[in-house]
Amino acid sequence: MKIFPAIDLYGGSAVRLFKGDYAQMTVYNDDPVAVAKDFARSGAKYVHVVDLEGAKNGAPAHLEVVKKIAEETGLFIEIGGGIRNMETVEKYLSVGASRVILGTAAVTDEEFLKAAIALHGDKIAVGADIADGKIAIRGWLEKSEYTTEAFFDKMQALGVKTVICTDISKDGAMKGTNRALYKELGEKYTIDIVASGGVSSIEDVEALAAAGTYGAIIGKAYYVGAIDLAEAIRVAK
Repeated sequence: MKIFPAIDLYGGSAVRLFKGDYAQMTVYNDDPVAVAKDFARSGAKYVHVVDLEGAKNGAPAHLEVVKKIAEETGLFIEIGGGIRNMETVEKYLSVGASRVILGTAAVTDEEFLKAAIALHGDKIAVGADIADGKIAIRGWLEKSEYTTEAFFDKMQALGVKTVICTDISKDGAMKGTNRALYKELGEKYTIDIVASGGVSSIEDVEALAAAGTYGAIIGKAYYVGAIDLAEAIRVAK
């Protein structure tokens, strides 16, 4: 299993939200590039980056930061947050992102999703952010009509290779991840699923790896010292 330590960007800093609430934001480091370098020193090969301003406003706000992380660490960067047109996809790929995540756009603009997959293949991932059994959009501020199952059925049919799946109720809460959800999805679909939200202990990492999950995102647990990143990477292997 691949470990994706996370950097959520807001105002040029590395921050974390509690359950996606912008009013409950903690700033952990005002130098996200330094954070990414720390990840690399711990043995990370991947980094999960979210542009929170992009998610909220629909336009990229941290292209320079992504470019610097790419240039100074060589990490595989997956980036999400407000990627709603092909121009933004191209911009991120051109500055060194390895994979871009379509969230709201994957729900609201099927033609764009199809075109992005046709053009960029597995460099396109989709974000499935789940709130009360429905897929949330626009920075988790709205719920769509899609149930989790209906959305995954559609993504598989469209040929999506990777889905970053977040249980919003677990995100940033440090109470464990939704192991049952990821096990169930992993058994039902051939999509590579990255577990996100509430991965807060080495036991979570072990359970997800044992279930055959493709990847796991570690966010707040890293920043508060609950998970040692080097140990998580070792356990995931």
